[in-house]
Amino acid sequence: MNTKKLVFEGCATALVTPFKDGKIDFEALGALIDFQIENGVSALVILGTTGESPCVDFGERDEVVAFAKEKIGARVPMLVGTGTNNTKTTIKLTQGAQKLGADGALLVTPYYNKATQRGLCEHYKEIARESDLPLILYNVPSRTGMRLGIEALEGLCDSESIVGIKEASGDVGELERKMSRFGEHFHFYSGCDELILPTYALGGRGVISAVANVIPSKIATLCELCAKNERKEATRLASELSSFIHEMFAEVNPIPIKRALSLMGLCQNELRLPLTPSTRETEIIRELSRLALL
Repeated sequence: MNTKKLVFEGCATALVTPFKDGKIDFEALGALIDFQIENGVSALVILGTTGESPCVDFGERDEVVAFAKEKIGARVPMLVGTGTNNTKTTIKLTQGAQKLGADGALLVTPYYNKATQRGLCEHYKEIARESDLPLILYNVPSRTGMRLGIEALEGLCDSESIVGIKEASGDVGELERKMSRFGEHFHFYSGCDELILPTYALGGRGVISAVANVIPSKIATLCELCAKNERKEATRLASELSSFIHEMFAEVNPIPIKRALSLMGLCQNELRLPLTPSTRETEIIRELSRLALL
């Protein structure tokens, strides 16, 4: 039985970071936070990669996290994306998030310089030693070029503060192998919105969702149905959402999501380079209209 702290279960939204005229749009950020919580999400992830964290500087980070914590209060847990490809920087960001009231940290695998599985294990062990926050590791090899494998996870099982895995390999077989071997050591979350059902079927605890930015109530409901083992209704809802999820990833995340949110009047359609605005407005409008969101 997994006795490690359960930071959340259900739907955690990997929140976008709204910009306006090149700066953080705090008014929109506050509105997005309320929109998410009012529509039933279980937790919020601030400054994950959906939040364009590589393009938010250190000073802005502290402002965003402090603002978000004050706005969220005790309504839902707040996790902060603090992972980088520099162990010392990641420690600094994780400690900073803890001081600002985060309930946990999301740590993407080191990108570009990458690591051996031994190096990856030591990277996470060092962060765990230097922080008291519950840590959720994030495996997304399509974005990082780095795979969080069996060897690294074996060396991390005994860490009390490493509590979970966001698995976004997109490979159900890999998900099954990891969960069957490490389900008693880590709480597993889907990092792919299209794999919520199989993640729950294998014993997962929820999803860290990008598309929940736009459809928080539907993803929260899907998680509730899965948790209650209401398979028929969960399958029906997942089928209803399938083409929408596909459209939200037809271009690099969060490009389509920000366009959808702007069409709904929730934030500006503004990204920071190297991301550029969506070229699929017609398709996005069609999907939003189908779900009665416009």
